[in-house]
Amino acid sequence: MLRTSRRQWMTQGLGMAAAAAAPHWAFAQGAYPNKPVHVIVPYPAGGATDVVARLVMQKLGEVMGQSFIVENKGGANGIIGTELAARATPDGYTLLLNTAGAQVLSPVIYKTNYEALGSFEPISFICDVGMIIIARKDLPVSNMQELIALTRGPKALSASSGSSMINLMTEEFKRVIKAPQTLNVQYKGTAPQMQAVVAGEVDFSIDAFVGVEMIRSGRVKALGVMLPQRAASFPDVPTLKEQGVEGMDFASWAGLLAPKGTPKEIVKTLAQQMDKVLQMPDVLARLRSYEYVPRRLAPDEFGRLITAEHNRWKRIVAETGFKIE
Repeated sequence: MLRTSRRQWMTQGLGMAAAAAAPHWAFAQGAYPNKPVHVIVPYPAGGATDVVARLVMQKLGEVMGQSFIVENKGGANGIIGTELAARATPDGYTLLLNTAGAQVLSPVIYKTNYEALGSFEPISFICDVGMIIIARKDLPVSNMQELIALTRGPKALSASSGSSMINLMTEEFKRVIKAPQTLNVQYKGTAPQMQAVVAGEVDFSIDAFVGVEMIRSGRVKALGVMLPQRAASFPDVPTLKEQGVEGMDFASWAGLLAPKGTPKEIVKTLAQQMDKVLQMPDVLARLRSYEYVPRRLAPDEFGRLITAEHNRWKRIVAETGFKIE
């Protein structure tokens, strides 16, 4: 009997030891991430958001020792890719790198199958994205007043828009300069939107500074920056306000999110590692070269910003009477 009890005791002891060790072993084997992470960008390759995504996700992959694969899922002003991310399994292996347009504005002006904040876990704000007005190189204007004068001529001008936010900015610009006859031509993403100006398909566009090389090479011309102050990249280009156009200081932003229900530990880990990435000198330099302003926000701060921006655009849409045709 004694031997049996001792044997049972030893067996039970080994079992308890194994059970105690199991969680540590399982955590080590399943440490996040232990396979490639897919990052949805809801816009075509080559646009402003794609540039940010590929730069930042490459660095995030380096610090976390795993591949972060950017997948461009463009269409419907960013709604298609954003909805895909909202429906994804919330396990940390599908993320969304989105902009203010698809994240907070599209749910205001479209019927979407996601909510600005309710469908996602905010991880990391990345940067503010400045805007600039560009024109095709052979358009006979060199500043905003000349562009405004041309919009009032006998031939209607055209502008390209590649996202819901730029669409609304363009409509607001038309209202401010009193040029309702200007055509607002829709494109599937900001990269095609820029190419439309380069190719002369449209006369001008509101674009992010990702097109700086197009400006420097003379393929398009810069008419005015939509910022409170001149851009460091183009100190000779006046702001719209300096040129007499008031109320057009606009910027977008980029940030990283996960589907709602993603474990808090994974969100926290990603936020901590993104914080490291956004302090890297080469990342900061590259972002600033496009007039993107890096800004580090904790997940809860990013969430509050999303709510505030969503409410702001609801107000602007109401005030302008903006409607999708």
